[in-house]
Amino acid sequence: MNTQSSFKKFCQKLSPDRKDSKRQHNNINGDHGKNNDLEAVFAYMDANKDCRISPQELQNSFKTLGEQLSDEEAEAAVRLSDTNGDGMLDFQEFSQLIKGNNNDENTEEDKKIELKEAFRMYIGEGDEECITPRSLKMMLKKLGESRTTDDCKVMIQAFDLNADGVLSFDEFALMMS
Repeated sequence: MNTQSSFKKFCQKLSPDRKDSKRQHNNINGDHGKNNDLEAVFAYMDANKDCRISPQELQNSFKTLGEQLSDEEAEAAVRLSDTNGDGMLDFQEFSQLIKGNNNDENTEEDKKIELKEAFRMYIGEGDEECITPRSLKMMLKKLGESRTTDDCKVMIQAFDLNADGVLSFDEFALMMS
């Protein structure tokens, strides 16, 4: 498995502003049909029918689809999209998570804040504002991905523009673009 793409894939799972979640096309009647499809997906994922999706429901839905989503990933996905702070996703928040943040409501500053939150998840205690091989290894372990420190050094090296051995926020943001 390519370690660089593995790191990028994990980061993208945690970021609601993923390229793979953006709408592929847009036509005159497309939004209405997509909304109905989205409502059906939301209803399916809302196992207890309380009109909100919990991290556990999100995780179980992924499992049903044959995908693994760790507790941390599910909680991070909900936290990054939960605008009202209740720890759950209502339909509007879910819709934003699925569609991506490509509408006029979300400014560049909003996107930067969300990306900063994802970045902070990879920063270890006591580390300056950067992702170190040690902090990356610890986060990947939490996500169920066991890597050596050397693997983590290689992952960081791939995106480390100034060759200081760590990822700054700007390097992380460039990697995520």
